Amino acid sequence: MKGLTQMNSCVLGAGAWGTAIALHLMKCGHSVSLAPRRIEQAMQLTSSRENSDYLSGFKLPESLQIGYELEPILMEADLVFLACPAKGLRALCERIINETKGHEHLKLIVILSKGLEKESFKMPYEVVREYFPNTPVGVLSGPSFASEVAAEGPTALSLAVEICSPTMETIQERISNDKLRIYLTDDLKGVSYGGILKNIYAIGAGLCDGLKLGDNAKSAYITRALNEMVSIGKSLGGRKETFYGLSGFGDFIATCFGEWSRNRTFGESLGKGTQPDQILKGQKTVVEGFVAVDCLYQIARKENLETPILDELYSIIYNKKSPELALNNLMVRDLKTEF
Repeated sequence: MKGLTQMNSCVLGAGAWGTAIALHLMKCGHSVSLAPRRIEQAMQLTSSRENSDYLSGFKLPESLQIGYELEPILMEADLVFLACPAKGLRALCERIINETKGHEHLKLIVILSKGLEKESFKMPYEVVREYFPNTPVGVLSGPSFASEVAAEGPTALSLAVEICSPTMETIQERISNDKLRIYLTDDLKGVSYGGILKNIYAIGAGLCDGLKLGDNAKSAYITRALNEMVSIGKSLGGRKETFYGLSGFGDFIATCFGEWSRNRTFGESLGKGTQPDQILKGQKTVVEGFVAVDCLYQIARKENLETPILDELYSIIYNKKSPELALNNLMVRDLKTEF
């Protein structure tokens, strides 16, 4: 791949993040195809050249190919970006297998999903590996609000791959530019858990906002939640330093404070007294942290992990526990040293 000046990339899924990545790849000089999940959306994007449902205000260049049929889109692709919610990832992989002929030419499948499969507790890269065991798989994660990326705001992300080979270094170079910087790592597990855990604990940050607890409380919460994130992530096989990096602490901070954060706003609504089912009913996009809380709670119980904050979040969301009572339970726990 050295010396390659242009790459063919396709993005499967045309939500806000998938669309933003497609626009970024075009600015990197790639030939890019964007494939929505629904044919109706593909037709709308082709005619209007704007994703008004998920990323309004950004024109889609005429050179950005919009398609629905996967075979012609994937036939000459070097890179494939899977930009669907975690719950739809298996169905997307099955569609690729059923509707296309071969995948040996792919240099890398890049996963943009952050979550766990509810039934199996598998991470996105584990699901994708089932279908493409002979194709390199990567996870792109970090603090990345879609509209800021589309507007070319300075951004830095982690790309986790199985082996940091020269080929992966070339891909790192080809998907970076002066607006979006990519850092390479081989801690697939750590980066994946970082994306899952930050959504969970951002719900708690939103609860602080909804309850109007103030800056002291939210700062203390974020500090202790990060400590719990690192503890869980290490116990489940990630590297400690990964959780202090872009895909852990970086994404966590952005999600805890961003007005755009679905998980934070979900928690804020909980803090104001709205029930989870009522909040989710009005959501156009997926709140990944809702399912992740349940999955991680079950995993933590199986692994005998100490997770007081996660336990209280689970009780609030799934057992209708009062957020005020959950907060009190955390405040009256036995005192201990900080480290």
